[in-house]
Amino acid sequence: MISIQAHFDGKVIVPHDPVELPLDQTLIVRIEAISGAVTSRDSCLNWLADHAVDSPAIPTDLSHQHDHYLYGSPKLDA
Repeated sequence: MISIQAHFDGKVIVPHDPVELPLDQTLIVRIEAISGAVTSRDSCLNWLADHAVDSPAIPTDLSHQHDHYLYGSPKLDA
């Protein structure tokens, strides 16, 4: 799956950057409006704080062992 930024010109969805996709392949497109462009480090941190999740299902060592959880690589020594 890929994510791209695009805009709707009234007729078609136009990607902001070139996109390499196979010709004539059926795709599923998910549309999600962006409420505002992220313009600074502070706004990125605010976005993270606003979307943070506190759940017992999230491993407590996720930030340290992210490669293990994402790719299945061996856990790092603590």
